[in-house]
Amino acid sequence: MIGVVIADDLALVRSGLRMMLYVHDDIEVLAEAADGREAIEATRLHHPDVVLMDVRMPGIDGIEATRRILADQTAHVSRVLMLTTFDLDEHVYDALKAGASGFMLKNNPPQHLVNAVRTIARGESLLGPDITRRLIEHYVRGPRTSADPSTRLTSLTDRERQVLHLLARGRTNTEIADELIIGEGTVKTHVSRILTKLHLRDRVQAVVLAYETGLIRPGHQPDP
Repeated sequence: MIGVVIADDLALVRSGLRMMLYVHDDIEVLAEAADGREAIEATRLHHPDVVLMDVRMPGIDGIEATRRILADQTAHVSRVLMLTTFDLDEHVYDALKAGASGFMLKNNPPQHLVNAVRTIARGESLLGPDITRRLIEHYVRGPRTSADPSTRLTSLTDRERQVLHLLARGRTNTEIADELIIGEGTVKTHVSRILTKLHLRDRVQAVVLAYETGLIRPGHQPDP
């Protein structure tokens, strides 16, 4: 059973999210929170597997709440799925740095939310194609730490670079497996090796590194 805490300052949104999840037998909503402070307290009390976190809330916002939740992990590790909208894209990078494991646009269909919760609960990270494109634009506007990906990615094999390329374009493990015609278990192994070799915490950091190094460039995303 996947335990979930819903954090959003709008009661109507919380109710809608709860109803979307309620009909699925493998997901249980443990608590709701109207702001970041309540989200932190609910996480400490209920130890959910996934926290659905709105970005903008009164008092402690979703980004700061995420930072505090992930800094306060003990025996049980909760993962944060950030709920965002196009007009809040400037906060996505901050949420990445705070440790969020994934992002969902609020206008996505209900089943996408359910699939995202399951993905995050499995220990994977989730960046949808829309969010990925916005991140690409972010790194175009700002300086990158390295203009040449080869200087930071030399430890990767050709196949690992292919996997990283597709991961950075928002592909799931299943989609990567289908595109490269390999098993999903093999994809997971490649992702694990990429994280280990590059000393990264999770898939989200790998995506960020792909943008920072210039492995992914806007307007020029050839097939790996």
